[in-house]
Amino acid sequence: MNVLGLLLPMWALLNASLFFLLDARGESTPSTISASPLPKKHKPKPMFLFSSNMQAQSPVYPGMPLVPVVEEVHHQDLNKKILIALVVASTLLGGIVLFFSCFWIYRLKKSRKCRAKSKGDDVAKRHLPSPIGDKFNLLRMAGKKGSVAVMEYQLLQAATNNFREDNVLGQGGHGCVYKARFSEKLLAAVKRFEGEDIGREFENELNWLTKIQHQNIISLLGYCLHGQTRFLVYEMMQNGSLESQLHGPTHGSALTWHLRMKIAVDVARGLEYLHEHCNPPVVHRDLKSSNILLDSSFNAKLSDFGLAVTSGIQSKNIELSGTLGCVAPEYLLDGKLTDKSDVYAFGVLLLELLIGRKPVEQMSPDQCQSIVSWAMPQFTDRSKLPNIVDPVIKDTMDLKHLYQVAAVAVLCVQQEPSYRPLITDVLHSLIPLVPLELGGSLRVTEPVPLALPSH
Repeated sequence: MNVLGLLLPMWALLNASLFFLLDARGESTPSTISASPLPKKHKPKPMFLFSSNMQAQSPVYPGMPLVPVVEEVHHQDLNKKILIALVVASTLLGGIVLFFSCFWIYRLKKSRKCRAKSKGDDVAKRHLPSPIGDKFNLLRMAGKKGSVAVMEYQLLQAATNNFREDNVLGQGGHGCVYKARFSEKLLAAVKRFEGEDIGREFENELNWLTKIQHQNIISLLGYCLHGQTRFLVYEMMQNGSLESQLHGPTHGSALTWHLRMKIAVDVARGLEYLHEHCNPPVVHRDLKSSNILLDSSFNAKLSDFGLAVTSGIQSKNIELSGTLGCVAPEYLLDGKLTDKSDVYAFGVLLLELLIGRKPVEQMSPDQCQSIVSWAMPQFTDRSKLPNIVDPVIKDTMDLKHLYQVAAVAVLCVQQEPSYRPLITDVLHSLIPLVPLELGGSLRVTEPVPLALPSH
């Protein structure tokens, strides 16, 4: 509302009224009263307002005109009326100005609050999952860091060709993982949650991956709710899991010594982010080779945060979960869960990279053996170590580097948590073993074999 647009007409109306009053005053008889005799030719005519009684009561002297007493009274009344009109008009105008000033200030404050709220809503919308309806919206969402899309079930059906078996990338604990093609430029992995008690892990992973952003942690693109089935959509990792690379058809042939060290450093960087840079610290709780995913350049990323919790939780607050052979003994026996539990699992992973064996192997129908119990006696004798490494990488590394990695692995899998190093210390000891071309600090004279084409 324009306040001036209302006040200007009122001001003009008030000026016109005052001008009319002043003009009326000027047309009346002069207000100056003189007691001196007036010339005869200017002798005023008798006024009809005088009564005979008033004339009788007034003394009249010869040659002296009547004193215009009534005229003086009229001028005083007119002055009082003008003064009263000015006071009333000024008061009225002041009240109007005050009212509209207050109203204008109120509207201004309200407008600012609305703009601030609208700006806050826009910021919140950028961080909240937003629905999409087509592939092009999905492409835009995938390009924004930290954006998670709510996807329609029909879109996932079309992208996975109705979840055909030939699009299955792997088998998870609650369902399959499918390859999804949303466009020529965008491939993704769709993880399906089915069965009982899937809600807790699904919500836990969705919650963590929405908040966590790191180059060595899998990126979540979206999710879908369809009846009792849940879906999570991740970025595509062309080389699958570390488990499939080490123990699949290729038996680790694509993983050179330097690539294995690069993968170890990538995993350590991801864990360091969880342990040192998240507040409160996060324990992955299910670190294993099947949850380490590799992209087309063999960059490693942590995945499967369904069991992740904050550090320091006791067993009375959370169910015992994990994978046999990778679970720290203090968590398995006493329910104590800290960042050192992840360090133990990382040590198992290092042994797996060095030796090429699974964390737990079936020795007989009723007997299993863990990689830790098998490797620890072997590592006590340095002369035996080169003979037990994975045949794929045997004699391809500097023995000093081999001994150093083996020593780090032994420290990580100590039974007593206090004897294990922090993941930051582990990371700093491994970075010098990785060539510069692969993200480390090692300078090598011979060309470093980079990632092989994905299969």
